[in-house]
Amino acid sequence: MSCRLSAIVMTLIATGFGTAGPATSQSAQIVSIYTSTAPKDCRVLSRDKEDGGGVRACKGPSGLAVVVSESDLRETVSVARSVKVAENEPAAHSRFEPFSSTTHTIEWRTTDKSKRPFAMIQRWHLADNNDKDKDDRPIAKPLLVVTRLPPGKACHVAYIDVKANPDANELARQAADDIARDFRCGADSPRVVGNSGRAVELARPD
Repeated sequence: MSCRLSAIVMTLIATGFGTAGPATSQSAQIVSIYTSTAPKDCRVLSRDKEDGGGVRACKGPSGLAVVVSESDLRETVSVARSVKVAENEPAAHSRFEPFSSTTHTIEWRTTDKSKRPFAMIQRWHLADNNDKDKDDRPIAKPLLVVTRLPPGKACHVAYIDVKANPDANELARQAADDIARDFRCGADSPRVVGNSGRAVELARPD
């Protein structure tokens, strides 16, 4: 091989041409998209006049249905291809023991914005009855919950304590990317990712 040809080959390798590495990495890049579960952006399915709860259906990406259910001051959030299926997913029955609520933003993890996501991340607030404010109201502790999505079941796969981890958002994305797709709902238990803290203790009292 001539010196000139060798130099060309080395240049192609250095810049990534002729190799699968950079192209594979780029095609596997994971991105986030966001949707809302605010009442104004959803459809009310039912209301409970006694405790102020109810059920609403919200639109997720790629035709996914998000069902937010509140009863006795505790929420659940589930996802499936239809509202009926979402209401029967494991996530629809994953209620925390303390009073709980979610923020209205869902972060979805996907390999392509045009394709169905494989996991979602949502911030929860769990009431801490052992830590009350001056008006004797429980102070909420923030927790990020990672949920795996269909195909297969929708269920919680990881918990990240927001106050105990300055990089909680990044930890949640990493957990979604690394754990969700291979997680076996019903067989595997949700993992605590990063440092534990009061929010995790409330989420997993055992």
